[in-house]
Amino acid sequence: MEIFGIINCDKCRLARKALGASEITDVKRVQIPEDILLKAFSTFGDKLLNRSSTTWRTLDPAEKEQNPLELIKKYPTLMKRPLIKNKNGELFLGWSEDIRMALMGKV
Repeated sequence: MEIFGIINCDKCRLARKALGASEITDVKRVQIPEDILLKAFSTFGDKLLNRSSTTWRTLDPAEKEQNPLELIKKYPTLMKRPLIKNKNGELFLGWSEDIRMALMGKV
């Protein structure tokens, strides 16, 4: 499993621990591969953009109107996290109870 997020993010750390993943790809340091980002946007749409983040609140109104993918590339902390890719290539966004159960095989 691949986890894309921020190393210091509590939800990313919880996902890593629960899933037994060896590491998190820190989107502050390493850009998310274009194919995964495009698939995530086609799967989740605007939900991929975390509009409650500190980064979002600091953007000026003109920036908030930009394409969500371009904003995430420019400000990776705007992506909702964690973004998890399982071994089958399916993507999951966030760390809710439903996602935990789906990824840990308890559904």
